[in-house]
Amino acid sequence: MRKLFGVMLAVAIAVLPTAGCVAHRHGEPSPAEGFGQALGYLIFSPVLIVAGLIEGIASAPYLIEADLHDMNREMERSNANVSLDRTYRYAYGRNLESVPKSGDTGKVFRHMSEATGHFQGVLRGYGVEDYDRYVLTAVRTADRHGYTLYALVYRPTPEIRVLGADGRLRLLTPADRDYYRPYERDAGGQSLDVVLDWAGVPRSSIKTQKGQAILLTLAANSVLINRRSDGYWEVERRWVAGDFERIVAERKAQLDGRMALSS
Repeated sequence: MRKLFGVMLAVAIAVLPTAGCVAHRHGEPSPAEGFGQALGYLIFSPVLIVAGLIEGIASAPYLIEADLHDMNREMERSNANVSLDRTYRYAYGRNLESVPKSGDTGKVFRHMSEATGHFQGVLRGYGVEDYDRYVLTAVRTADRHGYTLYALVYRPTPEIRVLGADGRLRLLTPADRDYYRPYERDAGGQSLDVVLDWAGVPRSSIKTQKGQAILLTLAANSVLINRRSDGYWEVERRWVAGDFERIVAERKAQLDGRMALSS
């Protein structure tokens, strides 16, 4: 199984062209426009399904219009590390064959604590021993503009000591809302979270259970293939400073090129 997936991975990398970063310009469609367009192509090609898995959670908006059942079949045919069927079983306790095309089984997460709970259930199902150290986080400074910055991090301890915005020491546990945002360093200045994957995406693409299931599946694959995203912290600083639209546009241009889609 892993051997065939490795072959598919190599083929996908070989056929994907590169693209430059293109910022959003006045008068052009916003970065959100184009997400979820032309993505029916992904469900018919095992090579392009693997390409989506290679790109990680940033490709979630591209898959939102695809049929879950068709996409799952292509994942299974290409012997990918993950499948949507397993996500629904491990996260929601449902077999995909019993799930409607909408993907909705009445379990939509509304906070990252719920998202992380579902996600850790998926990782546990795949046999990841330290599944409870992986946290799905969100930076919500651009939420009112329709965008959220998501990051999948590995956090080595269940409790963290960090400095709050007021400079005061804070002890955070999984019961705290602020636990579910990334932290580059702890209160002592030591490196804390290791970022595996990230994506700045339109909130509309993750508001449904279908979109969330796709996100969980791609994030699980990022854990299983040991992905790393070393440049995240500079992206977060730009995002918080208000440069979120440019970040979304840059990432979209990269994905359009590497996934062989038109801009």
